Amino acid sequence: MNIVCLDVEGVLVPEIWIEFSKESGIPELKRTTRDEPDYIKLMNWRLGILKEHGLGLKQIQETIAKIQPLEGAREFLDELRSVAQVILISDTFEQFAAPLMEKLGRPTLLCNTLDVAEDGEITGFRMRIEDSKLSTVKAFQSIGYDTIAAGDSYNDLDMIRASRVGFLFRSTPKIIEDNPDLQAFEEYDEFLAAIKAQL
Repeated sequence: MNIVCLDVEGVLVPEIWIEFSKESGIPELKRTTRDEPDYIKLMNWRLGILKEHGLGLKQIQETIAKIQPLEGAREFLDELRSVAQVILISDTFEQFAAPLMEKLGRPTLLCNTLDVAEDGEITGFRMRIEDSKLSTVKAFQSIGYDTIAAGDSYNDLDMIRASRVGFLFRSTPKIIEDNPDLQAFEEYDEFLAAIKAQL
């Protein structure tokens, strides 16, 4: 019995923080888990920048409302869900992800949550569980599933390597170079075929 575990940002939708960086004109916010392996450090740094610029949840949600899934992502996900159980596992937050999940046909998403003050300031964040992607994959394995996992960033590597099969999708040259044993794909049709071959 297989379950496919996919990262979200960079795999199915654009990176939210990169899009917000463009909208807000704050280039520092382009930094993502493709650049910084330590997610907690990255998020604390982001919250500091938001506070410095007086920006909160409302401004980020306004950007998210304009984001569309990557071209071909909805069709890829629909086809994959027709042949396998698929769970999206992301380090994003419920308050960010909801409108994007609507555009993807409401797949199951496991993610985190933000602490938001009444004035909309993001005051903190709560991770669902420590090492959430790896912990989730191990939990599925503990109840009898073989996992097939894919992502694009440093924070996906643990779940990819813990799975029966793992792939990189639209990753960075550096991550691909550092992980030459992992198959890496750029197009959904090839990626879908590789997953189907493992089912």
